[in-house]
Amino acid sequence: MGSILFIASNRLGDAVLSTGALDFALRQVPGAAVTIACGALPAPLFRATPGLKRLHVLSKQRGNAHWFALLREIRGERFDLAIDLRGTLTTFALNARRRIVQRKSPRMRHKLEELGAVMRAGRPLPPKLHIDAAARADAAKVVQLGAPLLALGAGANFIGKRWAPDRFAALARRLVGEAGPLAGAQVALLGAPEDDSIITEISESLDADGVASANLAGKLDVLACAALLERATLFVGNDSGLMHIAAAAGAPTLGLFGPSDERVYGPWGPRTRALRGRAYADIMAIGYMPSIDYSLMDDLDVDAVEAAAQDLLSAGGLS
Repeated sequence: MGSILFIASNRLGDAVLSTGALDFALRQVPGAAVTIACGALPAPLFRATPGLKRLHVLSKQRGNAHWFALLREIRGERFDLAIDLRGTLTTFALNARRRIVQRKSPRMRHKLEELGAVMRAGRPLPPKLHIDAAARADAAKVVQLGAPLLALGAGANFIGKRWAPDRFAALARRLVGEAGPLAGAQVALLGAPEDDSIITEISESLDADGVASANLAGKLDVLACAALLERATLFVGNDSGLMHIAAAAGAPTLGLFGPSDERVYGPWGPRTRALRGRAYADIMAIGYMPSIDYSLMDDLDVDAVEAAAQDLLSAGGLS
């Protein structure tokens, strides 16, 4: 039996995208015992990985102490394949027959194309999620999984990437209202604990118009979110880890973009779309993004998002 070390990103979206590279590695080393190292947020994504031997959660510490802690834990082990998607020197301190270390690419291409090149696969590597029974049970507690379901992801790691909450509420009213394509569907509002104020605003707006919704901010871990999203009739959300989970889980996925490039981070799959208002180059011309304290997506109106959602549903989202 072989062995694989897989060092994934701490960022949720990048970790989701990397699951295709892990799946490719598992097929290269059939039956391998797998050690995975990643941050706390994406860690649940990997808990049902076939052959998982160890899941090491990296908590950033001063002086790179978190890397030394990982090395202490796996010291003395021999790996047939060590993959480091963080671009560190960690794998060079290990006994590994083969190493793959991702470096920043000068080429502009989708992350899945880049991962395919890093892994020498000769093709993009679509994400592959392994969803366990516990995740599906958690999802079943908060929504009726057999009924039509509209899932919304209104959060993002930067305010500039967040479409306005009142627009998400307006979109939901149109889609699940009497004349909408998802009339009477459940509405699930997904997000991290820090998204609670945004999601509460959307939920209260919907409740005021008699549209029931479930505020699930911080209520589900990321694998349970995947279990919910694999049954979603439609997901609409900002460019975020949740958007990539939705696409990887097979949900019809409409990603909303502003100060991030859909050519690099667009949702991947046959039932996905990326939509933006202003051109990416025009937004980037604004300047230093960390200083921005407002949404950069006001040029993306509700009519455009509704039309894109309708188009996505017509192309197979309701099947």
